[in-house]
Amino acid sequence: MSEWRLFNSRVELDGALTEYIGERLQAEINNGGRASLAVSGGSTPRGLFRGLSHSPTDWSQVDITLVDERWVASDSDQSNERLVRDELLQNRAACANFVGLKCDAPAPEIAVKEIIANLAEVHRPFSAVVLGMGEDGHTASWFPEASNLLTLLDPNGMTLLAATDPVTAPHQRLTLTMAAVLDSHEIVIHVTGEAKRAVLQSAQDNQPPIAAILAQTAVPVSIWWAP
Repeated sequence: MSEWRLFNSRVELDGALTEYIGERLQAEINNGGRASLAVSGGSTPRGLFRGLSHSPTDWSQVDITLVDERWVASDSDQSNERLVRDELLQNRAACANFVGLKCDAPAPEIAVKEIIANLAEVHRPFSAVVLGMGEDGHTASWFPEASNLLTLLDPNGMTLLAATDPVTAPHQRLTLTMAAVLDSHEIVIHVTGEAKRAVLQSAQDNQPPIAAILAQTAVPVSIWWAP
């Protein structure tokens, strides 16, 4: 059962979620010495990232990685890595350990083994995974038309990462699998706008990819939403 947290504005949402995640990471550091965060790209998390960059969390003890990445150059304006470096890995958070999902391989399917090896340095289970969602109900790079969607959504899958072609969106991708996302202490769905709220509210009926997150019971899920 997912918990809804509703806010009147995106500024209010970003502020509350910044505080929540910062405190969540620090609590895990205090308990175990290290924390980790997997984040998504897009326009929605910019305010969150800017807020987190100023959080008093002990960022030297935090590993950050991406939920998914487009197979573009890391300095491209389409790169999730660039977004994280420009907005999150600044100020107090500049000392966090970042592990991206891009390398010099010519195609994402060739890069899977190398990136999985890189991700071995990220503390797991993740302290939190922050997911966004498109109006088609995709989350991570689990797109409805992807040919390997069932593999990506397998909660018992044996792989942490997979290449995928979204079909309905540009660029090949690398994405964490459902099994990887479930290897976390909690999942936060961070969305804005009435259209996305409607998608989430009807997800169990329409069964878009986000429905797999809402239906699972292994990891607590909270939905953070503003208009």
